[in-house]
Amino acid sequence: MAIDPKRWQVGLVGYGEVGRILAEDLRRQGVQVSTYDLKLGAPAEEPLRAHAATHGVALARSHAELAARVDFIVSAVTASQTLSAAQACAPALRQGTWFLDFNSASPRAKQRAAAFIDAAGGAYVEGAVMTSIAPYRIKVPLLLGGARAAELAPLLGVLGFDAQVASDRLGVASATKMCRSVMIKGLEAMVIESFTAARAYGVEDRVLASLAETFPGVDWESQASYFFQRVIEHGRRRSEEVREVAETVRDVGLDPWSAQGTAQRQAWVAALADAGTFGVKGTREFARSADWRTEADRILAHIAPPRKGSRP
Repeated sequence: MAIDPKRWQVGLVGYGEVGRILAEDLRRQGVQVSTYDLKLGAPAEEPLRAHAATHGVALARSHAELAARVDFIVSAVTASQTLSAAQACAPALRQGTWFLDFNSASPRAKQRAAAFIDAAGGAYVEGAVMTSIAPYRIKVPLLLGGARAAELAPLLGVLGFDAQVASDRLGVASATKMCRSVMIKGLEAMVIESFTAARAYGVEDRVLASLAETFPGVDWESQASYFFQRVIEHGRRRSEEVREVAETVRDVGLDPWSAQGTAQRQAWVAALADAGTFGVKGTREFARSADWRTEADRILAHIAPPRKGSRP
């Protein structure tokens, strides 16, 4: 009998932005969805509970309770929780339960997570999300890796995922994402640093004009505003990812100087967001300004007054 993935019980480990988007798209198809998130039971749980109630998502009380009731798990947690999420789910897995690791982690971290799942009788497949999920939702480009990736890919297609097999070897898909992130996340950090400093010196228009001449295909105004907002909103999560990027680079014997600096800048912006620099303290709200200059000015107002010689 053919397998019908739409009859699966799907479990989401992690109910952040990614988990909620997947839950919405799966529930629209009538798929049964359960979730567990470490924030459940904490002061920040109410938005998660409200979202789950609105979309008919069942809440589990633990990783083990979730793992024991589902046929297919998507792990969508922060990079630092990749291993602990797999380890927590493993003991309760039913034989043959699919475990799709959506997390932005290094190849070595994915291989270690796979060891927990496979030893417990689950079927681990790594997934590498290759761009921001929000515009694409469940159809975000996804690379799969592992011995059973080719088996899972068509089943994911039935659920609406846009998944392609990168390799039957674990680590290839995540290495692709990590190496890409050296560039993407690094460019975000460089734009924030360059444009904020240019704003302080009053030379931003000249810098933008020069960049437009050198890279005529890039709309630097809109790109900068997008980069500022992504880092303000997701800097904590992104800094964790870039630390995994640094581990990926380090594992081949190369010092990850660029990745380490990017992780620091992303974390620094996240700390400003937590402190309320971009909105209301403690809420992580911010202006979502269409002009990056607004956010650069907020950063400049927060840090020490310009030194002598600034804004010539």
